Amino acid sequence: MANFAKPNVPSGSNVSSASNGSSASNGSNAPRFSVDVYQNEFLPEGGREVNAIVTVTATGGGTLGGAGGAGGAGNTGNPEGADAAVALMVDCSGSMDYPPTKMRGAREASAAAIDALRDGVRFAVIAGTHVAEEIYPGGGRLALAGPGTREQAKLALGKLSAGGGTAIGSWLRLADRLLSSAEVPASAVRHGILLTDGRNEHESPQDLRAALDACAGRFTCDARGVGTDWEVKEVTGIASALLGTADIVADPAHLAADFTQMMEAVMGKEIADVSLRLWTPLGSEIKFVKQVAPTVEELTDRRTDAGPRAGDYPTGSWGDESRDYHVCVHVPNAEVGQEMLAARASLVITRPDGSAQTLAQGLVRAVWTDDMAASTSIDPQVAHYTGQAELAQAIRQGLDARKAGDADGATAKLGRAVQLAALCGNADTAKLLSKVVDVVDAAEGTVRLKAKVAEADEMTLETRSTKTVRVKNI
Repeated sequence: MANFAKPNVPSGSNVSSASNGSSASNGSNAPRFSVDVYQNEFLPEGGREVNAIVTVTATGGGTLGGAGGAGGAGNTGNPEGADAAVALMVDCSGSMDYPPTKMRGAREASAAAIDALRDGVRFAVIAGTHVAEEIYPGGGRLALAGPGTREQAKLALGKLSAGGGTAIGSWLRLADRLLSSAEVPASAVRHGILLTDGRNEHESPQDLRAALDACAGRFTCDARGVGTDWEVKEVTGIASALLGTADIVADPAHLAADFTQMMEAVMGKEIADVSLRLWTPLGSEIKFVKQVAPTVEELTDRRTDAGPRAGDYPTGSWGDESRDYHVCVHVPNAEVGQEMLAARASLVITRPDGSAQTLAQGLVRAVWTDDMAASTSIDPQVAHYTGQAELAQAIRQGLDARKAGDADGATAKLGRAVQLAALCGNADTAKLLSKVVDVVDAAEGTVRLKAKVAEADEMTLETRSTKTVRVKNI
């Protein structure tokens, strides 16, 4: 059992960090990473499970939210911004004409997103039906964003019309071919934005799953559902598989603002394909890994081996931002008084030659003690995010029970969700829940199902169920 000096940090918390971001991407304005580990490292005799929240923060990137590069503002762009390639996938199936505001909103939103592109970013526009067609620039190429290409792309968007079916897997595969073309540097941030208004009815679920598996790790993708005729699990599943965001835009009039915000976030990304690498000593193993902020995202099954006793978990692209990950490690049994390194958490990127560059790292520790107060204390960060993960699960289970006609099951689960939202201070989720249930006592989780619920309200709650809030006052 390896021993090491105990760091000078408050009892019950192990905080370590390092950063090395200056050469991680193009230019000198790449973000610098730090890793902080929050945990109660103390275990009782016989204790085998270590839980820690790993907070990863990137700061100092050169372009934040599209600042200094949106062509719509007449700026010539940020020449030091990271290389990027973007594919816009616009649903053009027949249902987009019912009502006509959906197709009009999609054209306007896509035009707004193109205006938010930084000069020099490569981009393409795909019209999606039961087949995928590149409507701009065409020929299997990408255009370079500039005043001229933006206007040409918007002219192409103006000609879009609705007709045909929906086969989203074909849209994603075309986006993948475009974003992985030889003209896109290996280090570029590759991103897709996908809009749909209906269910994926013109290919099998297996076909969509195969497309997602083929695209995973090759580009990230934000997915949006417009209106209320689409399937929440399909849209959120696309975003989850491709490490993007998902949301509902019930009113097509709000699409342009949402697309602008999405594209500005993409333009703020500076480093692509960052992985969370977890190394464990002999006898220890990772039980689970999940992102817990800004959304809950299960990563355990996405592990790829990275050498002896090490595995990489994908985190996608980064700009100036912070995310939290819950890591659970199963450690070997030890005697009271012993301590060990349970895991080492590192942020890494893979260089073109296949070697890995470490951007930051932190340590997860285990210390066995007979002090009952120390070993039974739960770290506030761990407790907070465990509650929020349960909150997301309770919402999903409650809504599924409601759809299945199980009123008692839905009441119990959604009541627990209301209770957890209050405990976690998640006011946004509490507000969404109040549109589905009448809250009698939030602290006790006592609720009544509403007799009538707007479909948009139910879909919004389901789509946003994984959104979390950060820990306060710790």
